[in-house]
Amino acid sequence: MRKLLAEAIGTFWLVFGGCGSAVIAAGFPDVGIGLLGVSLAFGLTVLTMAVAIGHISGCHLNPAVTVGLAASGRFPAKDVVGYIVAQCLGGLAGAGMLYLIARGTPGFSIAGGFASNGYGLHSPGGYSLSACFIAEVVLTAFFLFVIHGATDKQSGTMIAPIAIGLCLTLIHLISIPVTNTSVNPARSLATAFFAGGAAVQQLWLFWVAPIIGGIIGGLLYKCIDNAEE
Repeated sequence: MRKLLAEAIGTFWLVFGGCGSAVIAAGFPDVGIGLLGVSLAFGLTVLTMAVAIGHISGCHLNPAVTVGLAASGRFPAKDVVGYIVAQCLGGLAGAGMLYLIARGTPGFSIAGGFASNGYGLHSPGGYSLSACFIAEVVLTAFFLFVIHGATDKQSGTMIAPIAIGLCLTLIHLISIPVTNTSVNPARSLATAFFAGGAAVQQLWLFWVAPIIGGIIGGLLYKCIDNAEE
């Protein structure tokens, strides 16, 4: 329960902080933080929580990370479902808290998407379903590859939160125009729950693609790690 609570709190922070930066601060008149600011916000949520709860739960905060680590043998398969449930509940709580705050301004409208993910007409840049699917698979795979390498016993553990946080920042810099960046099914579920409509209808992609990418990334690192020198 200690680990599950840590995962729920950590995912709350990721959704509240990352999506909150997009909903509240990205387009704020004159001083909006923009794409770069939102990207940094997501990276910082992971970096700060990696330091805060990494020693408790491993700081997955993401079903794709949990599945990818299980696929490579780094995480017990029996604990996967519990972690995913905790992450989804934490993400929903984070989105709920964000909604309570965001609706406090007269200009707020859920019709703006509430930082939800999408493809086609609901992609920020109008990218097709296939392009969005590929982007989510590839970016999640590399995210898992970096996580495996950064947390490897042969790597310096102190640098791991920074490397992982900056990797997530880079991922957002690349893909916010494409899908509004998911690489995290719990994050996508949380905002889609409140946005409704197309966000819910398209949610399948932001579960399937990141999970596939997570497995690929985990197995790819395992393959390299086990290769003979």
